[in-house]
Amino acid sequence: MITVMPTDRIYLCCGATDMRRGINSLARMVQQVLALDPHTGAIFCFRGHKGIAPPWAAPARA
Repeated sequence: MITVMPTDRIYLCCGATDMRRGINSLARMVQQVLALDPHTGAIFCFRGHKGIAPPWAAPARA
């Protein structure tokens, strides 16, 4: 579980990302594409090619 404080920055990376990449490759992408430091404590959220919504965003079943 990630505890999010009101002062934390959360970045939603738009577009499809190849989720087969490792953590180092995703961190490099944050540095090169977003021009941000991935070690600042910010939260970076990536979306895979399938675009599957996280469980908390799924519609309720009847």
